[in-house]
Amino acid sequence: MNLKQQRVEFEKAKRIYESATLTFHGVDGFDVYNVSIPFSRDGKRYMFGRIERRTEWARSWVRLFEETGLDEWTVVKDSMIYTLEDPYITEIGDELVMGGTHVQYQSGAYSTFFGYFFRGTDLHNLYYFTTGPNKMKDIRLVPLPKGKIGVFSRPRGADMKGKYGSESMIGFTVIDRLEELTADVIENAPYIHGIFGEGEWGGVNQAYLLDSGKIGIIGHICYRDQDENGDELRVYLNMAFIFDPATRESTDLHLIGSRSCYPPGPAKMPYLIDCVFASGIAMRPDGKADLYSGIGDCQTGRITIDYPFEGHGRLVLPKQTGSMKR
Repeated sequence: MNLKQQRVEFEKAKRIYESATLTFHGVDGFDVYNVSIPFSRDGKRYMFGRIERRTEWARSWVRLFEETGLDEWTVVKDSMIYTLEDPYITEIGDELVMGGTHVQYQSGAYSTFFGYFFRGTDLHNLYYFTTGPNKMKDIRLVPLPKGKIGVFSRPRGADMKGKYGSESMIGFTVIDRLEELTADVIENAPYIHGIFGEGEWGGVNQAYLLDSGKIGIIGHICYRDQDENGDELRVYLNMAFIFDPATRESTDLHLIGSRSCYPPGPAKMPYLIDCVFASGIAMRPDGKADLYSGIGDCQTGRITIDYPFEGHGRLVLPKQTGSMKR
């Protein structure tokens, strides 16, 4: 069954318990999308969000937002402004690591892009510490037992398609400390095979250590389609799968969200009307999960779903990883 058929079957059986579009205050005239997962500091709940004018491309900033109501977030006044796209966060020990894509220009024209990484214990004073490989997005970290750190890569390009059939691959490697996170280490992460089919692409958006020792992945998986006029659509779907770092096997890849799961809304461009770009999940007291996602490259949505890693273990909080045993 190809991905388009899987999407049809998913939408027949989907169970969405809540569906909402987030409201962002303090950034009038800008869209906020492709946010980080929510996280807590000093009794408050925050997320980083990409802000950009609807009519502009590759001219984004990342700002910090504080939760000020149900599905309402307000920009933190005087917080740092990062020249990044698509922020994401990982808690490594006592530190917060925030990454995003930095687009570079030469002579006023687009040149290339890199992943930039910031770290620190003070949310309001994160500092840059390393850069990923040229033209690689969707690099993600996950804390592992005994202080180790898992690193997921996402090379994409014509050479990937020619060699593997899919437009992108996902790699995985392990480092002992953040100081070892370099472009070479990320670039040389061995690939995980069997995730994407012919013509598909995608990547890891957030990774979670499970108490089974496996890693639960929230990501995106994509394919090209056409609308009723024959114009191209780039279909982005929310997905989840399980990765075992000991055996390097990936299992249980399944869809957890599509555009129809979220409230109706606009898209930045016509070919993005069927695009949802996952941020990750936040667990709820009732055992279900809130899945956050960018919508159409111009909005942010939240849907409530069943726990996507059922049967594979529960989420391990970052500060529990030091004493965990396999």
